[in-house]
Amino acid sequence: MNTTDTPTDIRPFRVDVPQAEVDDLTARLARTRFPQPAPGDDWDAGTPVTYLRDAVARWHDSFDWREVEARINAFPHFTTEIDGQTFHFIHARSPHPGATPLILAHTYPGSFVDYLDMIGPLIDPVAHGGRAEDAFDVVVPDAPGYGFSQPVGEPGWATARVAAAYDTLMRRLGYDSYGIHGSDNGALIARDLGLLEPEGFLGLHVLQLFSFPSGDPDEFAKLEPADYAGLEHMQWFQSVGGYNTMNASRPQTVAAGLSDSPVGLLAYSELFNSFGNGTSLVPLDAILAEVSVSWFANAPAGMSRSYRDNALAEAEPRVSTARTGVAVFADDFQTIKVFAERDNTNIVHWSRFERGGHFAALEVPELVVGDIRSFFSREGDDV
Repeated sequence: MNTTDTPTDIRPFRVDVPQAEVDDLTARLARTRFPQPAPGDDWDAGTPVTYLRDAVARWHDSFDWREVEARINAFPHFTTEIDGQTFHFIHARSPHPGATPLILAHTYPGSFVDYLDMIGPLIDPVAHGGRAEDAFDVVVPDAPGYGFSQPVGEPGWATARVAAAYDTLMRRLGYDSYGIHGSDNGALIARDLGLLEPEGFLGLHVLQLFSFPSGDPDEFAKLEPADYAGLEHMQWFQSVGGYNTMNASRPQTVAAGLSDSPVGLLAYSELFNSFGNGTSLVPLDAILAEVSVSWFANAPAGMSRSYRDNALAEAEPRVSTARTGVAVFADDFQTIKVFAERDNTNIVHWSRFERGGHFAALEVPELVVGDIRSFFSREGDDV
């Protein structure tokens, strides 16, 4: 920071990884020692060696980081300090007047990269077959510890604190009204922003509402057959979600390996490929772009600690009254309406898609864009 900067300044930022760091990644990939494969070498025991060998070959031999970097830098990037923490974000304004300000909140183990394919259609719908009145000014922050919002200066960055920081960011950018879209960790931040419900808040559009059975038998009496399939999916994910426990309890231990081994980081980012139990549509190059950003930013420790911050946060369960829209994708966590409506009393939009999964922004971005447009145009008030 120079002598004229203040903590509230918005500073231009450019992703420019030194060539020495790119060369170091290439050299590390060339020296990879793969683990002994599990019997069957499938996803049942974690990331299979056959997948890793193919992915590492692509990463080392033909993946073009500079091409990804140019694509990233096609959008305007900035940093600012909020509550003592540096936040990196994209701020892409629409060419159309009256555009709706919108935060896009990313996943774990994702970053701002989640939304690169969605920014253009959102800010300029006319150029992508839409209407000018559906235009958005888009802000895509990296949550503390993710992407280039590094380093994390202090503990306590649970999702509620991140939500409050995002509100500060939008006010600092000059917006007195805005909405938010989120998935996974971003969906948690979006709901916390809905609980905060600041003045001018237009609502939250999420791919998941993480509401679970309370034990009341009356709730189960209202379930439909598809809801029981959703419960089975929850049980399956609990059986493979060991990273939740590791991140929430021993984040620095696991981060030591992930920060030193790019292949370890790739393997630990298995959710991109395994969340849907073999149904993921995320292209390999998109996974490599995500993991490369986390590698070059040395983000694994901050990403893992975010789970511990949430685990240590002592927040009482609260009912949200904010205007809410939900998009449920076929191979994602299946939000169960009975439970969701118990915890969120103003769900006005509910849609289901037969294609796509947990990382829908990377898999079927056009469907996510369309549903966001519908919700914020209020044509989506269909519940």
